[in-house]
Amino acid sequence: MADEPLAWIQQEERIDHQLVRGIGIPALTANIISSTIGAGIFVIPATVARGLGPAAPLAFVCCAIAMVLFVTCFAIAGSRVSLTGGLYAYVEVAFGRYVGFLAGMLYFLTAIGAVAGVVNVLANSVALVVPFLGGPIMRVAVMFAVYASLVLINIRGVRQGAGAVTVITVAKLLPLLLFVGVGIFFIHAPNLAWSSWPSSKSLGDAVILLIFAFVGIEVALIPSGEVKNPARTVPRSAYLALVVTTIIYLMIQLVAQGTLGADLANHPDAPLAESAAKFLGNLGRTILLAGASVSAFGFVTSDILSSPRMVFAFGRDGALPQFFAHVHPRYRSPDVAIITYATLAFALSLSGTFEQLAVLSNVAVLLMYLLCCAGCWILVQRDVRSDGEPFNFPGMKIVPALAIVAIIWILAHATAREFVVTGIVLALASIMYAVRRHEYVRLSYATAGACIGTFIAFFSRPSLMGEKASFEGIIAALMNLVVLQKDVPPLAQTSLNYICAGLLIGALIGVIAAALALRKS
Repeated sequence: MADEPLAWIQQEERIDHQLVRGIGIPALTANIISSTIGAGIFVIPATVARGLGPAAPLAFVCCAIAMVLFVTCFAIAGSRVSLTGGLYAYVEVAFGRYVGFLAGMLYFLTAIGAVAGVVNVLANSVALVVPFLGGPIMRVAVMFAVYASLVLINIRGVRQGAGAVTVITVAKLLPLLLFVGVGIFFIHAPNLAWSSWPSSKSLGDAVILLIFAFVGIEVALIPSGEVKNPARTVPRSAYLALVVTTIIYLMIQLVAQGTLGADLANHPDAPLAESAAKFLGNLGRTILLAGASVSAFGFVTSDILSSPRMVFAFGRDGALPQFFAHVHPRYRSPDVAIITYATLAFALSLSGTFEQLAVLSNVAVLLMYLLCCAGCWILVQRDVRSDGEPFNFPGMKIVPALAIVAIIWILAHATAREFVVTGIVLALASIMYAVRRHEYVRLSYATAGACIGTFIAFFSRPSLMGEKASFEGIIAALMNLVVLQKDVPPLAQTSLNYICAGLLIGALIGVIAAALALRKS
């Protein structure tokens, strides 16, 4: 059994060695920046300002610090595992195929939550340009038209889809550069002054939404099998891209906050467009609205091109029914996977706002980061190496622990809705995986971990003035997810969030424990 993981890793390495390693530092850095800066930054500044006011830039700094920890773990793992797949490959090598499958499901949930949220941004931007399309029915029609057109394009072949991505990638950055380059001269310093430190809750609530704007590096690291000297290229590109992205984001927030002041929070649909109107007039507003639409459409185009391939891969590998791996007889594209993914994303787009869907996506990606950070520690302990000397520095082993603490702190500010949705997806995926592959040991470990995590979270739930939420209050908060009730105490809702987080993290710990136990057996 100990030799089995080594065999399939070597098989995957042999396959990856057929790829050309032609991606260097400039190309990988540009790819990470392009994957990270997207439609979210066109709307998130208003939401962050609503929660933190003038202290909003502090949330960007906190996200950057957390991302430094995450990126360091990715850099350590990426210098030791050069397989194509990025974070998915790192987790798979560290813990085995089942945990890698769960990481893939988390990526799927991340992608589908993100694309559903961004389509909301696109619909809002279109409605501001063409008010006739802002009604409820026309809004649904716009969303349907976006998904339907991209499904048709991508079913006709990957070349058409890739061509659409190439056209849009550069165009989405131009309005942001114009906004920062001109707006920096119109900042009013008093609008940026803040006198008190924000509370941990308000800062955490802002960070868990804002992390959406920083997510993207894991997508850019998927082609790791094509990176030249990954031990050197991955760390340098990741850090350089993070620095550039953070500076751009901070400048965007400072310009928006400095020009609009407290009024920034009153423009949740198009804050940058309203800010640009202050110093560029209606032309600037139109340019930023067009930029938001182009960026949103570009993200959706890229996502519909790439993410359905994961559904296809699950069907091909037997994790899902083989029906999902169907290939169109004429266009040779994964038509069933594309239609399935787009249908689920369309339904999700109708179910919530950008903020809700962004947080759902963030919970999934943070759990995936959690697996990767834990896997990073395992890779270092086992001294896994690929090409060249791996990325090393003093105190390296403490970084994954710090990253996991940061992830848990951010996840503590999510709501029960996001944990429930993520938990249901992972539970169904685990059951299907266990049944199809007859691997019930891992399922039992995950179930035990979930029960222990729930038990610990329930008895250590937060209290207010020495009083904890009652069991009945927590059940009422749980029912509130289905049938809205106005009399649910805030402490009960917070306790439910805490318990759901304990359940999900406990299940993931059980999965990791199963992988380690089976590896030793």
